[in-house]
Amino acid sequence: MSDSRREIAEIKARLEKVEAQLGFLFRSMGITAGQAPPGHASAAVLEMAARGDKIAAIKAFREETGASLKDAKEFIESLIR
Repeated sequence: MSDSRREIAEIKARLEKVEAQLGFLFRSMGITAGQAPPGHASAAVLEMAARGDKIAAIKAFREETGASLKDAKEFIESLIR
C-alpha cells in the first residue's frame, strides 16, 4: 500500500472513531442527531455541557458562534436536558 493510501486509510479510521464517540456523546446526553448543532458547538462546549458547567458552556458557545445570550442559553440547556 502506498504512503498516501495508508494515510487515507488511517484518516478514515480516525474519522469513524470520532463519529462513534460523538454518537455515544449524543446518546449519553439524550439528544438526537436532529437536535444536534449543525457543526456549531465545539468539542469543548459539548464537554462543558456534558459536565453540567452551563455558564462556561454558554460563554464559550457565544464566543465561538456570536449567538445571543438567549439563543446560547436555550441551546446549552437543550444539551444538558
